[in-house]
Amino acid sequence: MAELATLLTPRLEQRIAAMLERQQQEHRWHGALPVLLLERCWLHLEVVPVARLAQALPPDSSADAPELVRFRQLRGSGLPDQAAQEQCWEEFGRQACSEALRRYWQAQDEGNHGWTLARYLTVLALYRRQLEMAGPVPLPMLVLARGGSGEAHRLEWCWPAEPTMRHTCP
Repeated sequence: MAELATLLTPRLEQRIAAMLERQQQEHRWHGALPVLLLERCWLHLEVVPVARLAQALPPDSSADAPELVRFRQLRGSGLPDQAAQEQCWEEFGRQACSEALRRYWQAQDEGNHGWTLARYLTVLALYRRQLEMAGPVPLPMLVLARGGSGEAHRLEWCWPAEPTMRHTCP
C-alpha cells in the first residue's frame, strides 16, 4: 500500500487495514467479496461487493455490440468497409447498426475512463486468481479518474502489512 499512501488519510488506511484483516479469512470466490472504489477528489472510499461492481461502476460495452463485432470480423476477413457495412445492414438491419454506432460514439464522446467490459472482466479474473493463490489475499481498489479528465480508472492492490520480524537473540 506504499504507492497508495499519498492518496489515503490515516483513517482510510485504518479502515483498509481492518478490511484486509477480514479478507485473509477468504479462500473461495463469491459475490460478497469486497472491491474498493476510491474517489480521490473527495477522499471517499466505497466498498462494493463484487456482485454489484457492474451496477456501481457500469462498464462501457458499446464496442461489444453484436453489430460492431460482426463489422470488425468482416473487415478482418478482408471485406472492404462498404461491403462489410452492407453485410451488417443485411444481417442486423440498418437501424440497429446505426443505433449501435451512435451508442459507441456517444460513449467515446462522454468518456468512461477506460472502464470497458473487457477491463471489468480482467479485474474480476485477476481478483479471482489472487484469491485462489496461496498466500496473502489482497483487496482490489479502483482509483477513480477525476471527472472530465482523460485519465483511466486505475487498479491498485492493497496488500496486508508484512508481519514485523521480532528480535529473537538474547
